[in-house]
Amino acid sequence: MLFAGSDRDGVADGRITTAYRRWAEARVVEGRIYRTNAGRIEIESVREVNPDLIADDDDDVAAADRRNAKDVRRRLRGNEDWPTFLIRFHLVEGPDPREQLAAQSTLTAADLEDLTARLEKFDSLSHHGPWTTATLRLIQAKPATRAADLATELGRETAPFKLDVRKLKNLGLTHSLEVGYELSPRGTAYLDSLHI
Repeated sequence: MLFAGSDRDGVADGRITTAYRRWAEARVVEGRIYRTNAGRIEIESVREVNPDLIADDDDDVAAADRRNAKDVRRRLRGNEDWPTFLIRFHLVEGPDPREQLAAQSTLTAADLEDLTARLEKFDSLSHHGPWTTATLRLIQAKPATRAADLATELGRETAPFKLDVRKLKNLGLTHSLEVGYELSPRGTAYLDSLHI
């Protein structure tokens, strides 16, 4: 989830704990932690609501930092035929374990063994053949390049390519940028270890 303008500040300082989103389907799952541009949030609940039935005095309207129900409806984006979701969440304090992992610039033999095994598993389960090393190399060569352009270069569809890059990110090997990706120090150290 992304938060725009003052919403980002409100989420970051813990003042905003609710959001309304118009999506084709729910994009967040209850109980999961998500990284956002305002920090990490944990989803407490997500449910579909009728935007026409939102009342001015709903606690969730205030928790979303909206003036009234009309303000909520006015700010909804996306196709008007899509359902509206009410997401309740709270800010997660403390360092992000993925960021700490990604910041590692040296890898032990055990780290390399673990990473190699995980990446080999990704490759073996793939319907389109081995992809991990080629994807890391491409991101290293072309940081801040649109995902669609990277996917095309590898002969892949954009959506599954982005899901695969997310797997690499979860291992601390890449960072997402405003446009595209870059290797993390850990990702660079891993590629350097391959000597190819």
